[in-house]
Amino acid sequence: MSDEPKSMWSAEMASQIDNAWRDLVPHNAALGIEVIRIRVGEVWTRLPWAEKLVGNPATGVIHGGALSTLLDASGGLAVATRIGRPSPIATLDLRIDSMRPAERGKDIQVHMECYAVTRSVAFVRGVAYHEDESDPVATCAATFARKGGDKAERKKDGA
Repeated sequence: MSDEPKSMWSAEMASQIDNAWRDLVPHNAALGIEVIRIRVGEVWTRLPWAEKLVGNPATGVIHGGALSTLLDASGGLAVATRIGRPSPIATLDLRIDSMRPAERGKDIQVHMECYAVTRSVAFVRGVAYHEDESDPVATCAATFARKGGDKAERKKDGA
């Protein structure tokens, strides 16, 4: 990772990315996923608790599939912010470790970081939580395939 400080994107820019992200991936919009903050290579997102997302009515906990989608989508967005432009990517591997049950009626927030990028693969890690990142609901590690990089990237990488 670069030693350069990562700058936080403005709230206006985050809002524009949120709108475009929802338009490009209607599933994100259908679930209600929101982009909260963005920094180069990092994103913070939220999945507001909603009755339609409950997996077990007895517990009121958001369905695991919705949580998986939140982590996957957030990881992809972290990759895009690290690359700095729209680029075709696909999830290769998504490992989610459940730490504890989510709580009824509480939003799930996510902090994802794209910590390394090669010409063909991007590496991401993150955490899902309610209010405090140090008290996770789940942790995540993922890899995303990239479509080979452009000519400038290949020259920089010596390819």
